Amino acid sequence: MKKSIFLAFFLGMFFVPTSFWAQTEPEDIAIDSDAFQDHFYEALKQKGIENYDKAIESLEKCIAIQPNNATLFFELGKNYYSQKKYKDAYDNFEKATQIDSKNRWSWVGMYDVCYDTRDYNQAIIIVQKLIEFKEEYKDDLTSLYMNTQQYDKALTLINELNDKFGKSEQRDIYKSQILQDAKYQGPEKNNLLEQIKKNPKEESNYIELISIYSKSNQEEKALEIAKQLEKEIPTSDWAQVSLFKFHLNNNDGDKAVVSMNKVFASDKIDKKIKHRILNEFLIFTQKNPNYSNELSKAISYFENDKEVKVAKEIGKFYVNKKDWPNAIKFFEMHLKSNSDDVETGLLLMQCYVEKADFTTLISKSEEWIQLFPTQPQFYYYQGLGFNQNKEYKKAKDILEMGMDYLVDDVATEINMNIQLGEAYHGLGDEKKKEIYFTKANELLKKKR
Repeated sequence: MKKSIFLAFFLGMFFVPTSFWAQTEPEDIAIDSDAFQDHFYEALKQKGIENYDKAIESLEKCIAIQPNNATLFFELGKNYYSQKKYKDAYDNFEKATQIDSKNRWSWVGMYDVCYDTRDYNQAIIIVQKLIEFKEEYKDDLTSLYMNTQQYDKALTLINELNDKFGKSEQRDIYKSQILQDAKYQGPEKNNLLEQIKKNPKEESNYIELISIYSKSNQEEKALEIAKQLEKEIPTSDWAQVSLFKFHLNNNDGDKAVVSMNKVFASDKIDKKIKHRILNEFLIFTQKNPNYSNELSKAISYFENDKEVKVAKEIGKFYVNKKDWPNAIKFFEMHLKSNSDDVETGLLLMQCYVEKADFTTLISKSEEWIQLFPTQPQFYYYQGLGFNQNKEYKKAKDILEMGMDYLVDDVATEINMNIQLGEAYHGLGDEKKKEIYFTKANELLKKKR
């Protein structure tokens, strides 16, 4: 977008006489009289205190004395610009360029007016003139082409600038936007192929081309470029991203694992890409369980990821698939470094229930009760485990203890009443059993 440095000339009170006259030797600017000098510096003073109307009056008096002085019209333009009187500002900047076409600051003033009024087509004309002064304005021209949707011109200019000066983050963003339209991808493929031919050691060109081929479902071509990248730059981590996908599609798990581990170990690859690769390998592992150990090793790369708890998410994935052993495995892996994650603890308890491993449920729920003695759900799970193991007295005692910690948790209260009913039934107290079953039914009705 438009460079803020080009607006700097609007800020300083005494900037213009110094910088503007620096381009025209001071002795060439005639000071016709003391009156001119007084009016000019009065204009600067009034502009400095943002009294623009009085500054304009003083400048007009100067113009009456020196009608062909470009500096005066430039100063008028600045004052009108500060008042957001854009037409008057533009007219005076333009008048300054007509008197002195070689002073770029007047052209910059016209550009600023066009930009602020969103007259981007006129801004393009002005910037093309500014490029004669400084080639850096080509980046502004790129932005203007984007604003006017002249994407073909923008893409040509982006490639020219990238080739001459190297890539920039903003140009990369623009290029990505343009290449979302398939009609620009063909020419860009040819451009990237040419760039690779000219400079086979420039990794970024391969990456862009692989991305374009992948998005247009040309997987074979993407693989071809990935292999070329690996050949030219053996240390490239990006080549492994595409090779991983190719090996996975070919059901070659061993080679996929090699590429995956290289990607995970790389500091250059974005975390989002790593997460995507892990998800793809997770799905592959479900169909090929002999790679489960490799999946577990892969998760170790994400142990310090604070944004996504990978082992936990994989555990949830297996819960949805009703694969309880794997869900337990990954929840326990997560809890090794996140021992206070109550949500995962409860998910783990439910997995033991689904697996019918009640002995482990009893011992694990005891550990959680020690950690979180006021969390009633863990008392419920231990009570359920004791009931299933026919240890009814222990079930009754732990469930009654857990009841003391219930606060606005109807679902757990219902479940605990049911388990208390089961415990008393096991103890042979049918009266108490009915009391707790009745309570559970009443709570169910209210919940509905």
